[in-house]
Amino acid sequence: MRFYVINGEDAPNSLEKRMIARPAHLERIKALQNEGRLILAGPYPAIDNPDPGPAGFSGSLIVAEFASLEAAQSWAEADPYVISGVFSKVTVKPFKKVLPN
Repeated sequence: MRFYVINGEDAPNSLEKRMIARPAHLERIKALQNEGRLILAGPYPAIDNPDPGPAGFSGSLIVAEFASLEAAQSWAEADPYVISGVFSKVTVKPFKKVLPN
């Protein structure tokens, strides 16, 4: 297993779609956590506030373990935020964790 970064960029005006898809999205991330594969995950608030309200979010970051780049890409493509159109772009890259060790 290796680490990969999944970076999703929100489509404009996608906050309502995000809120609808959020429970299913979190369920998948919690499955990674329960399997001991999740390093971190969370959204990017669109403004400098942990609760951005109607300003919404500009995207999300997930760092997790997968067997391969292809496995990470397949997992990302099946995410409810991708399927429902919350993310307009998703980038998956290998990641080398240095700290904390």
